Amino acid sequence: MSKIIVHIDLNAFFATCEQIKHPEFVGKPVIVAGLGGRGVVSTASYEARSYGVHSAMPTYQARELCPQGIFVEGDYQYYEMMSRSFFSYIRSFTSLVEEASIDECFADMSKALAKEKDPYAFFKRVQDGLYSQMGLKCSIGVAPNKFLAKMGSDMKKPMGITIVRKKDIPFLIYPLPIESFFGIGKRTSPKLREMGINTIGDLAEKLKVDDPSLQETLGKFYFTVKDWCFGNGSDVIDTLPFDPKSIGHSITFPSDTDDYEEIKQEISLLSHEVSDGANQCHKKGRTVQLAVKDSSFHTHDKSISFKDLTSDYSVIFQKATDLFEHNFLGMTIRLVGVTLQNLVDPKEETVQMSFWNFGDYEKMDETKLLVNELNRKMKTPSLKLANEVKKKNGSK
Repeated sequence: MSKIIVHIDLNAFFATCEQIKHPEFVGKPVIVAGLGGRGVVSTASYEARSYGVHSAMPTYQARELCPQGIFVEGDYQYYEMMSRSFFSYIRSFTSLVEEASIDECFADMSKALAKEKDPYAFFKRVQDGLYSQMGLKCSIGVAPNKFLAKMGSDMKKPMGITIVRKKDIPFLIYPLPIESFFGIGKRTSPKLREMGINTIGDLAEKLKVDDPSLQETLGKFYFTVKDWCFGNGSDVIDTLPFDPKSIGHSITFPSDTDDYEEIKQEISLLSHEVSDGANQCHKKGRTVQLAVKDSSFHTHDKSISFKDLTSDYSVIFQKATDLFEHNFLGMTIRLVGVTLQNLVDPKEETVQMSFWNFGDYEKMDETKLLVNELNRKMKTPSLKLANEVKKKNGSK
């Protein structure tokens, strides 16, 4: 019997967190971004997206598109606290939860749904409960494996629920543009379109005949794509936390280049990807490494370490750019890569709890969520936090 796997994706998470902290921001275009000259957008609220603002866009461009936008710098410690509370809420329904990033998770809901007559109504309760208790909106994909669940959660945003069965693939998945296929990025999709693959259905047709040019384009990912495209995929939920020691990304240029501005632009994009990856897995690092491959296919790398932990795009970009200018300027290269190393969990650092002093923190912490859930199941507000009892009795 197939498992019931769900992918739960928080909608415009960082921007929504800012609207929760600042109720006056609700309904307005909120843009979380680096505010310096080299800043880029991390997340934009749906109001801001209507102006064309999107993640990875330079902040100056976002200001041009949406001058009335509310621009705020990312408060990643606050977002992490909200993320932990989100995962705690999902674990009140099942212990089988896999944290995919700071704002999304997979969960095995097979046991939770065993006695439910209406699965859609159950997930609507999960969705509405998250919004009423924490103010967070989410989209939910339900499927027999993680790939289809992920595809489902992407179909309706915000606050969508999509159930994808294997028999639904031809009319739900195949008509989608090739860019929407999970794992096929912005650099691979143009190559596929050049091959006449414009939709996932087109990809399925090529996969049926084991087109050798497709195998060459996708490389090792080919066999995974083939499984996914025909509805197969993992249904195993990994409950162990992801604990990387480094996060890196690289890009191979279409042709060898020594164009400084072209290389610098790629370093900027790579630094943003590294920053996002570090923030998503709650990590910060003390070392930035820059690697280049020259026209003779020889790889060179340089790194720099510093005292303060960071996952900030602007810091990573500045360090990587400095490494390039001091070591590789003028070199003709075919690949460049940026890596953040010596990663640690910021929670291991001393944090003053007074930092969290904003009105609704207590309502959002994990203990409060657990108490709310137990009261919901008993259908009576019998349980209270100790400090609530003291307040009621006038104790100090």
